[in-house]
Amino acid sequence: MLVLGVDPGSHVTGFGLVKKEKSVLTCIHAGQITSTAKTPFYHRIHKIYKAMVDIMGRYEPREMAIEDVFYAKNIQSSLKLGHARGAVLIAAVECGVRIFEYTPLEIKKSVVGYGRASKAQVGAMVRIIMKLKTRIGTDTSDALAPKKPNG
Repeated sequence: MLVLGVDPGSHVTGFGLVKKEKSVLTCIHAGQITSTAKTPFYHRIHKIYKAMVDIMGRYEPREMAIEDVFYAKNIQSSLKLGHARGAVLIAAVECGVRIFEYTPLEIKKSVVGYGRASKAQVGAMVRIIMKLKTRIGTDTSDALAPKKPNG
């Protein structure tokens, strides 16, 4: 089964396609959708949406795991994150991809065994689990982080 993991953000949206055969996880493709701070916000959101539709169309994942909304101290950041999530969710619905949402705490606990783990700890464990030889950005490693199935 091929699963698309997404760590949404308005400046950087990380994604990773993970294939699971038996108990072996393999990274098929991973990367980031980036925009500069000078890019108008509505163009950034549109870019995320278009890139997600392209990725889903090209690789045809059956499921998508996405980071659920969490509460940030900065309301403006939370709103922008919500818009980025919305762009990804709409792309998934349009492409017929099943959506599963996980909190950052659930993801960290699944990967590191501790819900308050740092991004660096998550990244290190993802590199080990996926047997990656090169370093990847924290948004990409968050997207690749294996999630436990719902219920």
